[in-house]
Amino acid sequence: MAQHITSSATAPARGAPASHSKADLESLVAMALQEAQRLGATQAEVGVSIDTGLSVTARFGEVETLEYQRDRGMGVTIYRGKRKGSASTADLSATAIRESVAKAFSIAAFTAEDEFAGLPDPDTIARDIPDLDLNHPWNIDPDAARDLAVACEAAALQADKRIGNSEGATLSSHQGLRVFGNSLGFLNGYASTLHSLSCVVVAQGEGEMQRDYWYSSVRDARDLEDGPAIGRRAAERALRRLNARKLATATAPVLFAPELARGLIGHFLGAVRGGSQYRRSSFLLDAAGQQVFPEWMQLSERPHIRKALGSAPFDSEGVATRDRELVRDGVLTGYVLGTYSARKLGLKTTGNAGGVHNLLVKPGSEDFSGLLRTMHRGLFVTELMGQGVNGVTGDYSRGAAGFWIENGEFAYPVHEITIAGNLKEMLRQIVAVGNDVDTRGGVQTGSILLESMTIAGE
Repeated sequence: MAQHITSSATAPARGAPASHSKADLESLVAMALQEAQRLGATQAEVGVSIDTGLSVTARFGEVETLEYQRDRGMGVTIYRGKRKGSASTADLSATAIRESVAKAFSIAAFTAEDEFAGLPDPDTIARDIPDLDLNHPWNIDPDAARDLAVACEAAALQADKRIGNSEGATLSSHQGLRVFGNSLGFLNGYASTLHSLSCVVVAQGEGEMQRDYWYSSVRDARDLEDGPAIGRRAAERALRRLNARKLATATAPVLFAPELARGLIGHFLGAVRGGSQYRRSSFLLDAAGQQVFPEWMQLSERPHIRKALGSAPFDSEGVATRDRELVRDGVLTGYVLGTYSARKLGLKTTGNAGGVHNLLVKPGSEDFSGLLRTMHRGLFVTELMGQGVNGVTGDYSRGAAGFWIENGEFAYPVHEITIAGNLKEMLRQIVAVGNDVDTRGGVQTGSILLESMTIAGE
């Protein structure tokens, strides 16, 4: 029997994040900042957000879950000299906001002084806020969302009789409005949307089952991949994993699919974040100015790409985001810094409080088939399991599944294996980056081919 789960009693208004406008939220932030000043705060910063959403999951043609979301909240940070206090509230009434400011102010009296605490330097604050075309509300009702999810899953189930089970297809549409302000005079915000459609199915054959998925995630619903195409892709991916084998332990080239290559770059980003550097807990400690990738590698941050999932006009501190070459000719040009970590390191913020904004790994000239030919013989990884990554030493060991490649072509699927290496060496041993770039995230990269890794099997 289909289940219906509703996360709030009242559905959000379609096409609008909530009853509050950007001007309304700016007024609430301004009021909180004024209250902080009245109490005697040295500095203050306030962020408020309202998020609404609809999510529908269909399984075997019936609605399994229907969820409405409406969240709101305000976070207040108060500085009393070098002492910091924070408080938050989900109640946006004037009384609750004043109480939250008072609590943050009170907490700051009991915290230890920190010489690096405080708001960003005034010259780093965003002044001109570009319109990045991030807000595309989708006026879709639950019935229409259900129909799209059902059609997506149906295409997967009809693709082949061996698709014997399904975890369902999910259509999600979310919109958020965020406003941030501080006592330096910054007060601004923007609305954004995120729409996605995904499908997960299970293929069965000769006593085994293999699960796989596919999805599309965009700012503008008009850019979503066709639902039945997503379903068929999920089915195709699950089917090709049937009759998987184990491998004998070996050392061989490894090719990461784009959606997994993003994680590989993510480990690099974790190592060059300011927090990892000042805590001395990075396998790339003090690596700025050093070659960490092959000489042909380029990694660029482009925070102002219109409609991109990682775009932002300013970071979570109100600091302006800017284009940046994080890695030039394989050399790390600097770290990923917010204000606090920058001060701890004696540097200046890079506008990355909250993370990177559209990190682009420059693709090579070869497509996926070309990378297979370049690899000739080795492992193509499509799934990773476990958390065997040590950010301090760089030691990397994770369960994996994928396909064994012979003569540049798929030979057979493989599972129950482990791939291992050291991230510092792995980054230097990248052979090529494909032009099959996956844009469904804040890190955009194609497939990444590594010279060799240890593959542990039978």
